[in-house]
Amino acid sequence: MPMLLWPLMKILYSVMSCFIQKKGNVAFSAGLHGWAFTLTNFAKMYASKFGVDESKMMERLWGDNFYDPATKKWTTNSTGSPTCKRGFVQLCYEPIKQIINICMNDQKDKLWPMLKKLGVTMKSDEKELLGKALMKRVMQTWLPASTALLEMMIHHLPSPSKAQRYRVENLYEGPLHDKYAEAIRNCDPEGPLMLYVSKMIPASDKGRFFAFGRVFAGKVSTGTKVRIMGPNYVPGQKEDLFTKSVQRTLIWMGKKQESVEDVPCGNTVALVGLDQFITKNATLTNEKEVEAHPIRAMKFSVSPVVRVAVQCKVASDLPKLVEGLKRLAKSDPLVMCTIEESGEHVIAGAGDLHVEICLKDLVDDFMGGAEIIKSDPVVSFRETVLGKSGRSVMSKSPNKHNRLYMEARLLEDGLAEAIEDGRIGPRDDPKVRSMILSEEFGWDNDLAKKIWCFGPETTGPNMVVDRCRGVQYLNEIKDSIVAGFQWASKEGALADEEMRGICFEVCDAVLHSDAIHRGGDQVISMARKAIYASQMTAKPRLLEPVYMVEIQAPEHALSWIGGVMNQKRGYVFEEMQIPGTPLYNIKAHLPVRESFGFSGQLRAATSGLASTAQCVLDHWDMMSSDLWRLGASSNPCV
Repeated sequence: MPMLLWPLMKILYSVMSCFIQKKGNVAFSAGLHGWAFTLTNFAKMYASKFGVDESKMMERLWGDNFYDPATKKWTTNSTGSPTCKRGFVQLCYEPIKQIINICMNDQKDKLWPMLKKLGVTMKSDEKELLGKALMKRVMQTWLPASTALLEMMIHHLPSPSKAQRYRVENLYEGPLHDKYAEAIRNCDPEGPLMLYVSKMIPASDKGRFFAFGRVFAGKVSTGTKVRIMGPNYVPGQKEDLFTKSVQRTLIWMGKKQESVEDVPCGNTVALVGLDQFITKNATLTNEKEVEAHPIRAMKFSVSPVVRVAVQCKVASDLPKLVEGLKRLAKSDPLVMCTIEESGEHVIAGAGDLHVEICLKDLVDDFMGGAEIIKSDPVVSFRETVLGKSGRSVMSKSPNKHNRLYMEARLLEDGLAEAIEDGRIGPRDDPKVRSMILSEEFGWDNDLAKKIWCFGPETTGPNMVVDRCRGVQYLNEIKDSIVAGFQWASKEGALADEEMRGICFEVCDAVLHSDAIHRGGDQVISMARKAIYASQMTAKPRLLEPVYMVEIQAPEHALSWIGGVMNQKRGYVFEEMQIPGTPLYNIKAHLPVRESFGFSGQLRAATSGLASTAQCVLDHWDMMSSDLWRLGASSNPCV
């Protein structure tokens, strides 16, 4: 292991030289073995020995500072002596290497005196360990990862009272000068309760969850009656709004929970008794605070685009699977669990690795070890249009008494992204929204004020706009048209995939004078058929998700990386050398459906010189008509 450790440390040293390491805001860690250190750990150890303060010692442990133990002198350049080495190598790396070597060789007669000098105490049963198990336990006791992480959080993260002053405008959806915004801004424990639940954590009780979140203002206590505003709540309406009492208030400490009477603002908290009303996230406030707006839901840099169908190996385990999928959907804020019309249970995640982790959690944590069978992963697409409908399409209601005329067109460049980023949405003030649409995207002012809804799920990057003039009874069927749009935008006409970037314009309507003949059962199906027809007449296309991949590799490996990218329909768009290192940072676009097995191919092609740092969903790329039609016969998504 030490033979592999030194090349890794050299690369880390080169890369991290461009960061301000002397501040102690970077940690070196071995996540697999659970140990980590910052320069602060070793600065404290050596400060008294060298007779300098810790900050001065931290500067010597990084950069061009060399120490020669033979002469006991520090220099800024190497003297050429075999004992003269960089301070980091001499005083940080070599002690770690030495202890790892001793543990792996089971030289306990040397180990115990060294640990005594370092002030490390081992338990009697731990002293019986051998080899890697001994090394892992010694390193965890000497340099625990938790200490390094907590130290950096204390010294470098702003306190809640300081952070919330500049974060309130990104957190709160309501007016930034009402009493709720002021309470968040001042982190006021006496103000109205504002609590954001970000995660649902499974409890040991079957089917129960802790609602875990952070208190931004006021305080939450056991027995408090809270107003629960879900992600689809609109101020002034009752949808996705509940009132419930908190049964217990807990402080979560690692794997342990401690019951407390109340938790003031600035802290995280776990609540018991609210899991039936919260799916993934929600905003909580006091029962009587009816004017409060919710805290903005978290946005993720990834999207659930990789799907796997699962089924039980033993048919009698089906109830376990259904219950397990419900619990999995609650516990992971990103994963989506759905049931297809065919009866298949589908899990959607951000990538193949994320889906694998979800499947492991499903079996081990939520199904009690019951076996499942999974399908090969497939990729979610989106449906869009290339232009505008050549003419209005007409759809009749099932009773033939009503007619609806619609057109579809592609949204302007950047508008779909603005909707997904939350800059434009259903909760915006119509005047402000119409001003943004007219100034930035060239919309007509009157048309911008007549947006009926967004979809799917009321917040998606598609919309319905009213372009009618003088149509009787139109407002009475508006809700039914919106319902038909939400249904259709969730399952498009091409491949039953979600729509993206389409604006549907209601051009005209002919409605029966008797309300009984224009009810929801007649209008919803009519609206859905009109939406599908207008989509098909506007040159429909499929969009495929594309990752932005970051790769670090030496210069001579760049051509190999380009070869792998060409095989995977990807392309490199940026190559930049990392200052002070021989490594290049490569950024590339890679279609998600070509990403399965990409890391293995990349390592094989470059002999392990290149590794993917991360894959993040970057954009949706339009597929050519020939490509998606050819793929329709072989791709299960199409």
